[in-house]
Amino acid sequence: MKEYSAEQMLEKLVAFDTTSWKSNLELIDFVTAYLEGHGVPVRTFFNEEGTKANLLATIGPKDMPGIILSGHTDVVPVTEQKWSGDPFAMWGNDDRLYGRGTCDMKGFIACVLTAVPDFVAADLKEPIHLAFSYDEENGCTGVMSLVEHVGKMPVKPRACIVGEPTSMKVVNSHKGICNMLTRVTGHEAHSSTDRGINAVMYAADMVQFISGLAAEMRERKPLVEGFDPPYTTIHVGRMSGGTAPNITPSYCEFEWDCRTIPGSDEEEVLTRFNTYVDAEIIPSMETQAAGYGAVETEMTSKVPALLPQTGSSAESLVMALAHQNEVQVVSYGTEAGHFQQTGGVPTVVCGPGSILQAHRPDEFIEIAQMRACEDFLQRLLDVVKK
Repeated sequence: MKEYSAEQMLEKLVAFDTTSWKSNLELIDFVTAYLEGHGVPVRTFFNEEGTKANLLATIGPKDMPGIILSGHTDVVPVTEQKWSGDPFAMWGNDDRLYGRGTCDMKGFIACVLTAVPDFVAADLKEPIHLAFSYDEENGCTGVMSLVEHVGKMPVKPRACIVGEPTSMKVVNSHKGICNMLTRVTGHEAHSSTDRGINAVMYAADMVQFISGLAAEMRERKPLVEGFDPPYTTIHVGRMSGGTAPNITPSYCEFEWDCRTIPGSDEEEVLTRFNTYVDAEIIPSMETQAAGYGAVETEMTSKVPALLPQTGSSAESLVMALAHQNEVQVVSYGTEAGHFQQTGGVPTVVCGPGSILQAHRPDEFIEIAQMRACEDFLQRLLDVVKK
């Protein structure tokens, strides 16, 4: 008899407030105790501060390729969102379960964990690897220690299934993401003298250049069909600078991102931006006040695109398990690109819940989606057991 139903396990997981800027260790400790209670050894990979951890557990023989079931444990903030109840105390009805992370993506992890007793009891001919990460919502930055370990495994897994919410549809490609922070240093002066370097106005020029790049991308022919929108997008999301209207601002910064179509040059936009800054912005600053002006752009996170691998071991397996004969693409990013490109494992995305419910107040997952995921995992068990 199972210790938890999928709903009970999800309630346990939601109760851990794993908002990205907080620790996930209480959840990891709970999952570790649960897995070790079923005789499954666990390995953890901590961040430098020791406040967060990835988890990797293997059920079955270690000398065979096997399947990775991957999910992230962190969730987005609930700050300033209006919820009908406590986001970290799951509630529901006959159709839906509400709470932060129910959809993105503790629903998938709950289904995987409740399947563990069945995986352990079966005589597996190849292993099931459980890979749970942190800081996915912070640009997929936390998973790297886990992915690098996977890439060095003596027997590499033949497939990775990232259980992000896709309504149990099979996704074989998604866009890449580059997040940038540009810092502009000017020279402060009284606005009446016109002798300073206006960091805000130079930042505005750079934003205008980015806008031009975005317009150019819209006109390009899609490299991969099916994306909405069908082109690389570039977006400035935050800008701040200056102290008063009569002081030439000496500092401004803005954050921007680029969502690249798979197969395109992921460095093109940043390279062209830096070329523009070096050729136009810096020389202009020098003519106003030599030695003062500066522009620095930092790539704060990079999520590689998930490239389509038609007919790969992952795609063929998951299409059969999901009872589907078509694949889809999505514009949002996941950790799948890291498993594919750094880990070297054929990867697809398939999980319960709709992405339309993710990150919203009163986030929910349909119970029917949980059942579909449980059935999916049982079919996986049929494939990997002797």
